[in-house]
Amino acid sequence: MVPPRIIRRLIFAPLVIALTLAVVVTLPIWLLVAFLASLRLPPPQRRGMRLMAFAVIWLALESAALIACLGLWIASGFGGRLHVEASQERHYTLIRWFLSRVYGAAVRIFRLSVDIDEPELTPEEASRRLTRPVIVLSRHAGPGDSFLLVYHLLARYGRRPRIVMKAALQLDPSLDVVINRLPNAFVPRKVAESGIITEIQRLASGMKDVDALVIFPEGGNFTPTRRRRAITRLRDKGLREEAARAESLDHLLPPRPNGAIAAIESCPTADVIFVAHTGLDDLITIGDVWRKLPSRAQIRAKWWRYPADQVPRTRESQITWLFDQWTQIDNWITENRPTRLTPAE
Repeated sequence: MVPPRIIRRLIFAPLVIALTLAVVVTLPIWLLVAFLASLRLPPPQRRGMRLMAFAVIWLALESAALIACLGLWIASGFGGRLHVEASQERHYTLIRWFLSRVYGAAVRIFRLSVDIDEPELTPEEASRRLTRPVIVLSRHAGPGDSFLLVYHLLARYGRRPRIVMKAALQLDPSLDVVINRLPNAFVPRKVAESGIITEIQRLASGMKDVDALVIFPEGGNFTPTRRRRAITRLRDKGLREEAARAESLDHLLPPRPNGAIAAIESCPTADVIFVAHTGLDDLITIGDVWRKLPSRAQIRAKWWRYPADQVPRTRESQITWLFDQWTQIDNWITENRPTRLTPAE
């Protein structure tokens, strides 16, 4: 359960700033601890110092973002004009600044590279960019995919993302403050699907030309257990064709269509974009990051667009279409998933 907003604002936010100052003052001690802990890993995989450096930068950026949010709150008349267009744009600029700095740190510290295969910039494709809203349907894989997707939507494509997220993410103070001031939605873990659909409809129906609604139709990260449960759930509902198609997916959970369909129906003028990516698929938990983070992080991504007039409009055809795209994403991952090097290599 997430604590009330007043607690998060008065305790969690100041605590992050205090923690940042404490970590900076005692940084030599933390670096020594990280170095000693990483000695337990094989030499090519010793990553304690890199992870510590990234954590310190993240904390510093979190604190800077919180201070900036306080300034924006004061400038808006102590919160009275937070939802006007100019204030909203300032907050998107703040998110862009924050994510750009985090991305830059990841590039330097983890030698991160992101290779994006995007549609050829034909006159038709150029005419559709930033001239109509988009619904972005992406696979879900690891803790960094949402960050990278939002970063590229903001920095590379000039979009203003809208996302439905788990309520637990509000435990991150800067994310909590900024995202709650913009058109997004946090949903509790055990909320009924109807509640999620309502939020998707609300966000989709209010989109403008530069907005992008981001949805992860799988509903969570892929694991073999979740895959088996999803297939069983489809069979129990009598959806044998969908269950058979889900069994053919090697890297993905079957898509849950209701959210995507609700978004398409609520914003029929939106183009639909599908996003496939691979590279850090097996880094799900903090333990995975500690044990498996490669010395050079490489992510490959591909996206393609369906113009609004090419999007199916009946529910049955939309479900078939969505599974078709998920099969295409799964095949693409099979062909593009990087080969992990062993320590001997």
